[in-house]
Amino acid sequence: MPRANSSKLILLFAPGAGASSASSWMQAWSARLSRIAFVSSFDYEYMRSGRRRPDPLPRLIETHRQAFHAIRQAQSGPIALAGKSMGSRIGCHVALSEKVEALVCFGYPLRAAGSGKLRDQVLLELTTPILFVQGTRDPLCPLPLLEAVRRNMSCRNELYVVEDGDHSLNATQRSLSSRATTQAEVDEQILRSVRGFLAYQEDAAQPSGPG
Repeated sequence: MPRANSSKLILLFAPGAGASSASSWMQAWSARLSRIAFVSSFDYEYMRSGRRRPDPLPRLIETHRQAFHAIRQAQSGPIALAGKSMGSRIGCHVALSEKVEALVCFGYPLRAAGSGKLRDQVLLELTTPILFVQGTRDPLCPLPLLEAVRRNMSCRNELYVVEDGDHSLNATQRSLSSRATTQAEVDEQILRSVRGFLAYQEDAAQPSGPG
């Protein structure tokens, strides 16, 4: 397949553990993100095979890396990794070994479901700029815990907080009504934060002119 020539930012968008790239959440966010970048999504091997239990971490990373190299061969231009929940975590692992411009994490699962094990080591090893988009009601990522981790991270990192947002960044109707807003407006605000973060990375990557 011939390689497309484009300088437009490419977003490789990975799904969470419980739903595929065809889920309504992924489809809606792929459409929003396509307004600011070329979006390509994929599914992990276990999901493609119809299994519910995620693959072991090394296999998840390898599948993610394969998707990264596939889009790299098909498109030219800078690549950022975006993901929902597990997809964002695996993207962080991929960024340790691949050249990635930025990371966007929608609901990073800092605390494992059930065991509560902290998944911070990969964050502490990152050098790639990262944006966390987190809801205040997300049980997998208590914000005080995330703030403590962020203080120890060496890479540039930003946090966008979704007021009353759950793990999928959805607020309750009561909360939306009390703030005289809608979920669509909340999503637009999230998109603006992602656009600003990615635009900053692109500007920072441009060589400076003669001074």
